[in-house]
Amino acid sequence: MTDAAIDTAELQGELQVSLSGDWTLATLPLPFSSLEARLQALAAKPARWDLQAITRIDSVGAILLWRAWGRRWPAALEASGPQRSALERAATIVLDRRARFRAPRLVWLVALGRLVIATGKNLRDIVALIGQLLLDLAYLCAHPRDIPWREFSANLYKSGAQALPVTALVGFLIGVVLSYLSSLQLKTFGADIYIVNLLGISIIRELGPVIVAVLVAGRSGSAMTAQIGVMRVTEEIDALATMGISRSLRLVLPKIAALAIAMPLLVVWCAAAGIIGGMVSANLEMGLAYGYFIEALPKVVPVANVWIGIGKGFFFGMLIALIACHFGLKVRPNTESLSTKTTTAVVTAITVVIVVDAVFAILTRNLGMPGGG
Repeated sequence: MTDAAIDTAELQGELQVSLSGDWTLATLPLPFSSLEARLQALAAKPARWDLQAITRIDSVGAILLWRAWGRRWPAALEASGPQRSALERAATIVLDRRARFRAPRLVWLVALGRLVIATGKNLRDIVALIGQLLLDLAYLCAHPRDIPWREFSANLYKSGAQALPVTALVGFLIGVVLSYLSSLQLKTFGADIYIVNLLGISIIRELGPVIVAVLVAGRSGSAMTAQIGVMRVTEEIDALATMGISRSLRLVLPKIAALAIAMPLLVVWCAAAGIIGGMVSANLEMGLAYGYFIEALPKVVPVANVWIGIGKGFFFGMLIALIACHFGLKVRPNTESLSTKTTTAVVTAITVVIVVDAVFAILTRNLGMPGGG
């Protein structure tokens, strides 16, 4: 292995540049910028380039020469077939890079295309997972002894019972803040009594389901993705398949069923805590009696709002668990993929919840509202 060398000579008034040695990444002198500057100075003059003494040349050496030549072939060049092939490949690589930099306006289109393709693949896989879950439900109807009661109860406890304290605390504080800020405006117009309408509709119908969904997506959704992802990394899922145990029946279905049942209950729990927080704040800020608040609430908030909130909780729970399990099954056997998919699952679940909530708001805009249907 010999180092790269550059020899120059004057032959009949013409500059002769002869390159020799190994022009590879391991043998080229550092820094590359100094060598490239010397080659560019030689390429600026009319010269004959002789590469036949080069014993080896890789892509790094070829790209270095091609850039020094100003990305064009010299007028006089003596090179072997393999050397010309390496230089032609370097010319293609450099031209591709220049093409990318010349068309920055298309970068957004490429990013959009990748996003659409990734979304389509995820939707396809989620639809396939839903189909498998329907087949599992049909199987359990025919074989009720195989219902995974232990997995279901464990997920119901983790996703529901253990989430009660944090949902109550957040709901109570949201009710306090909303009541306090609303009272400042209602006092101005002498509309103190309408604080009951505002708190009841906003918390029971909208804020309760959305707050619980965000908390559950960040708490239980991430835990589900991480659990299934760790099983992928440690090859436990492959072991289940080897033993003939369905991963969707034992891992996915219990999580979705448990969260679909726990979410409506958590929504009612959080909404109740929010109403209590708003009632306490309204009493302290506006002097509104607790008895009046409790008596007026069912009159100004139709019961349809409660069913809308419970229905949102049911659908939100299924969507969060489905998305969490989907991305958990997509984890590759490495820790980087585990962290990435867990983050993606949480962000996707929260985004989908907000989108579905907007759809619910449009479809139910005339239900449960005073003066509506």
